[in-house]
Amino acid sequence: MRQSRITAVACSLLLSAACALADPATAQVADRTAAVGYVALGDSYSSGVGAGDYLASGKECKRSSRAYPVLWAEAHAPASFSFAACNGAGVHDVLTEQLGHLSARTGLVTLTVGGHDSGFAAVLATCALGGAERCLSAVSRSRVTMDGSLAGDLDRLYTAIRNRAPAAHVVVLGYPHLYHLRGGCALGLPDGERATLNDAVDHLNTVIARRAAAHGFTFADVTAAFAGHEICSAHPWLRSVDPFAFTESYHPTAPGQSLGYLPALARAS
Repeated sequence: MRQSRITAVACSLLLSAACALADPATAQVADRTAAVGYVALGDSYSSGVGAGDYLASGKECKRSSRAYPVLWAEAHAPASFSFAACNGAGVHDVLTEQLGHLSARTGLVTLTVGGHDSGFAAVLATCALGGAERCLSAVSRSRVTMDGSLAGDLDRLYTAIRNRAPAAHVVVLGYPHLYHLRGGCALGLPDGERATLNDAVDHLNTVIARRAAAHGFTFADVTAAFAGHEICSAHPWLRSVDPFAFTESYHPTAPGQSLGYLPALARAS
């Protein structure tokens, strides 16, 4: 009997020591997701456009079961999960249509937003059809928007998120480079325009990261994760231009979500 008691006490002490020595970041994530909910906000990069397997509910939003928010929720089993991200959403759309999912019990918020507000769809169309000079002009105008109205709009959105979810850990994810330079694409944009578009993505990410930091949010950069997997690479994680599925063009594939965005979120959360 005495030996059993000693063994039980020893096991208890060992268990306590193991808990004390556990990775604080891992323990923090486990505690947060076990007790509170996760809300995924944002645009098409968060809804999973391009990844396929779209959910039946909210078809116009093209929410994919392979999107990084769904994959994260499946891996961590938060107390609740609200998938509000929607194709085509800009800052105003997130403000007016998605923040109702937030509450004082929300423990984690993720979002991608800003590409639509920067006019990136028009920039891509101009660069694809208009030549180098028009491409440079379109990118220049987009950068002015990023530094001006977008920065102010992000401040308003981030303030609203914090007001509605005061205890949440907020992770703002960026956008990947679109093109692999000196890649294997025989047709399409020359490297000059591809580099210009990648630089514009860097500028957008910088604006987003600075505004996120100003509000105490975490910015997760995905450009390194996608390096070597851009359009024109040997194994792209982004969809190239498809005239028959234009909405999905320039969006992450299922591997882009699971191998690009999901690890970035895991490190930041």
